[in-house]
Amino acid sequence: MKNWKKQTGVWIDSSQAIIITLFDGKENITEIKSGIENKVYHDDEGHKGTFSGNRHGFDEQKFNERSKNQLNSFLNNVLSQVKESDELFIFGPAETKTKLQDIIYHQKLIDIHKLKSVQTASKMSPNQILANVKNFYKN
Repeated sequence: MKNWKKQTGVWIDSSQAIIITLFDGKENITEIKSGIENKVYHDDEGHKGTFSGNRHGFDEQKFNERSKNQLNSFLNNVLSQVKESDELFIFGPAETKTKLQDIIYHQKLIDIHKLKSVQTASKMSPNQILANVKNFYKN
């Protein structure tokens, strides 16, 4: 029997999202790199601890703001890929998955009733992610 619901699973962490879409007996895998910088001290800034006073604090503040903007851009890009889904399952390590969930709840870019579950999961291969999404929707 064919599935006429567009079911989507998103494995996400701060470096990437792997989106699995199941529809009409077919599966589609999309990978989105986050582009989020995760290194506070850039090569042209010297070694950690070499700055004193306001400059180091200002550089860190700029980095934090830039990282926040990059994260928001990444999460909005992921949401744009899954907004047509009928059902959504989000999983992954750390807190990026909960930030995605918060955006869904607060910005209402997606009907919150489409969000079926948010779960913690370790690093997985694309095949493991696909199997996890299929298993989730089988139940």
